[in-house]
Amino acid sequence: MNTILGEYRGLLADVDQWFSRCITQSGERIRCAAGCAECCRGLFDITLLDAALLKQGFDRLDGETRERVLVRCRERLAGLRRLWPQFDNPYILNDHPEEEWELFMPEDDETPCPLLGSDSRCLVYDYRPMTCRLHGLPLVDLTGEVHHDEWCTLNYVGDDPLADAGIREDFTRIFQEEVRLFRHFSRKLLGREFRELDTFIPTAILIDFTRFDWHRFAAAFTATP
Repeated sequence: MNTILGEYRGLLADVDQWFSRCITQSGERIRCAAGCAECCRGLFDITLLDAALLKQGFDRLDGETRERVLVRCRERLAGLRRLWPQFDNPYILNDHPEEEWELFMPEDDETPCPLLGSDSRCLVYDYRPMTCRLHGLPLVDLTGEVHHDEWCTLNYVGDDPLADAGIREDFTRIFQEEVRLFRHFSRKLLGREFRELDTFIPTAILIDFTRFDWHRFAAAFTATP
């Protein structure tokens, strides 16, 4: 499992290098910087692979910090269970209709991420999910294909980043490699290959990856692999 997580961290490093290049060539058009946490609010889905890496980073924090984060995560889980009482360990979203996920992720939710420190920096920055690393800019492939056409309103004010060829990247390769690694990861963890399994950041921290009976869960899971 550590080998797969290591490969995934290499892929995430490619994403980080792309974002760094964008900042270097953009001048002041990209305002993303350490301490800006405008996007670190609300809930959004992350893959179980991201969750495993996130948990690895969380486990490296000191005990006092871990406990503070756990309190926030448990509070978040209590709120989710009021909407979905059967939402239980390992907190997988995919056996719930995807069109109803918005119920758990309202756009006006300004609750800070439980892993946000008092200095507005991520406590597990090197282990953060891929979506956190991609957020803020549109995702345009080298071919010109647009994978995601939204961006942070603090970036490219009065300008159109979709027209900026300098921020394009080989996202087709990155996303294909992400899927490959996830399938390999799910086969190792659950004994069965899945294309996608998702959770939230607060619930990812609450998952016990080592002691949970993943094979039993996979046998009972109803979502299509």
